[in-house]
Amino acid sequence: MSQSKIQQRSSDSAQELGDETFMSATELSNYMKQTEMAKASKDVGSSGRTDKAREELIKSLLQPVIVTPEKIAEVKRRVLGQLRTAAGKGDKEVLVMRFPNALCTDKGRALNNLEKDWPSTLIGRPLQAFEFWRDHLKPQGYGLKAMIVDWPQGLPGDIGFFLTWGDAKR
Repeated sequence: MSQSKIQQRSSDSAQELGDETFMSATELSNYMKQTEMAKASKDVGSSGRTDKAREELIKSLLQPVIVTPEKIAEVKRRVLGQLRTAAGKGDKEVLVMRFPNALCTDKGRALNNLEKDWPSTLIGRPLQAFEFWRDHLKPQGYGLKAMIVDWPQGLPGDIGFFLTWGDAKR
């Protein structure tokens, strides 16, 4: 059966749904294929914008923050606010940073495999965030949990840094 006849029959079937006539299995399969193709086309159209935004984010996160006593105090205030909000909800961890795996020299492989030296793969602001935790928060008893937080198409995606305390401390 030609594609145009299938589309016509599918269209006829869709019009008959109000009369409680349903598509055949073949028509339903064709409908599913068309829906998947439309979704893929839509995803492709938006992926260019997404890729550009991701590249811009990576570029900005590669630029180090100038560390001054004022900047340290500002970051501490912001983190303290996040910690208080989380603790008020009864949480024992809070996501303090999320970044693309491109900011690890190995795309997050060492982190995902729980290798002891995973911090040596960090670059840019994620490295600065790790150093901030190590120098300012770890001595106060906070833990840092780092993990892959999403898996697009089954591959490691973004990485999250979570500050932990109490039983959740690692």
